[in-house]
Amino acid sequence: MGWWPYGFGMMGGWGWLGMLIPIIVLALLVYWLVRTFSHHSSSGGRDRALDILRERYARGELDQESFERMKRELEE
Repeated sequence: MGWWPYGFGMMGGWGWLGMLIPIIVLALLVYWLVRTFSHHSSSGGRDRALDILRERYARGELDQESFERMKRELEE
């Protein structure tokens, strides 16, 4: 049909692999982003629970014994 001066078409010798590589790179980038942000939010969950516990203790909703017991349970 058409003639291309390099003999292997527009992608040189890569053929379908030349189209597959950018898709793989994009998929790895998306995987990395999802893993990075989901890991960040899951590790902050326990810290957030301790923050809420401290806030409740500061407001007087919990006595010291309850606060210490709940804190130990969260740290386990």
